Order: sequence, then C-alpha cells, then structure tokens
Amino acid sequence: MLDTLLNRYPDLKETMPEIKKAIATIIETYKNGGKVLLAGNGGSAADSEHMASELLKSFVKKRPLDENIKNKLIEADSENGEYIANNLETPLQAIALTSHFALATAYLNDRDPYLVFAQQLLAFGKKGDVFIAFSTSGNSKNVFYTSVLAKALGITVISFTGADGGKLAKNADIKIKSPANETYRVQEYHLPIYHAICIEVEKYFF
Repeated sequence: MLDTLLNRYPDLKETMPEIKKAIATIIETYKNGGKVLLAGNGGSAADSEHMASELLKSFVKKRPLDENIKNKLIEADSENGEYIANNLETPLQAIALTSHFALATAYLNDRDPYLVFAQQLLAFGKKGDVFIAFSTSGNSKNVFYTSVLAKALGITVISFTGADGGKLAKNADIKIKSPANETYRVQEYHLPIYHAICIEVEKYFF
C-alpha cells in the first residue's frame, strides 16, 4: 500500500519515514490495549471522523467477530444472537473528539472554547494511547493545546499538517507534513495518507 501511495504521490517521499512510524506506533498501541483519539477543525474535523470510521469497522478486509463474543451473543438470545454476531465486525478502537455535541457545546458555554478537545482527551485518553491531531496550518489553538495535554499524559502525538507544520508539528512525536500549505491542497494529501495508514494497520490485525 505504501508503494502504491508513493507511486501516486511521489512528492510524499520526504514524509514517508514518518508515515511508516505512524503505522508502527498505531499497531503497537493496539497490541498493548490502547486506542486512537482524533481531532481537527472544519474539513480536518471531517478527516478525524473519516479516519476513525475506517478503524471502527472493516475497511478493505473482513473483520469477523471473535468466536467467544459470538457464542455469548447466541447464549444471550437464541433467536437473534447469531444474526447480530454475523453482522457485527471487530473494531479497532478509535474516538473522534469532534463527535460529542452536547459535551462540546456545554463546555464552550461554560469554559474556554479552545480547550474543548483537551477536556475530552482528559476524559477518554490514557497513557499509551495515540492522539492524531489534524491542523492544516499546524497552529489551531484547540488542537495544539490538546497535544500539550497528550504529552503530559504520556499519549503519543501524531500530527497531520501542511509543509510548515506550525506549533503542532514541533510538539508532535510523529510529524506527517503534506508538501503544500494551501488548506485544500493539504487536505487532499491527508486523505490518501490516512487511508494508507488504516489499510496497513488493518492488514496487520486481520
């Protein structure tokens, strides 16, 4: 998949080592019982949701349910358990911090709006997790502040930014930089990169 990505986007050659590090880190995180948390604004919020969805269900490979869970479902409901089990897919745990509207709006109303993602990371994150931070400029305050909290909690930070990287890339453990700075062009690189990452991670586990 990475060869295909590089063939399609040869100007990603410089960031390929960081993409490989991101894949290895996410695999290790899942092996150790951790999870992936994601955040971004605007189009990058959509990218957060998109990447999370590729991890939470089958992407390019089938993910049959664990036999132990399947058997428990059948025991719990002899009529419907098998149907449920045959249609559920084994997830890789991922949480898009952009999704919790009631919490987000309550926090925006009561506290500092730039810390809305950080509040959620504090609730859901733990040492050994991964925080994937999308910011085309690398300077989105709410995403950057969340990366600071992540480092304090022992959570690995993977940044997706433009070529400049901004403050976010400087604070990240793994820095994936698109070879562009215009917002739409940066995002056009982000999508095939995180698709490749999800495919490689899924391939390892399934």
